[in-house]
Amino acid sequence: MYRIRDLREDRDLSQAEIAAVIKTTQQQYSKIELGKADISGEKLILLSKFYRVSTDYILGISDKT
Repeated sequence: MYRIRDLREDRDLSQAEIAAVIKTTQQQYSKIELGKADISGEKLILLSKFYRVSTDYILGISDKT
């Protein structure tokens, strides 16, 4: 669904590390990564800034970072 797993793994980061970035728990982040929970706009923007990619790229709308 989202590209967040690939982005995280490409940078050798743990789910707990990214969860801290977006101010959530590792368990909630895992659900987002697996597509079992939706990501809020606020958290999407935090990830976009952290990874320096567009929100459209994270959502799979665009292949352009």
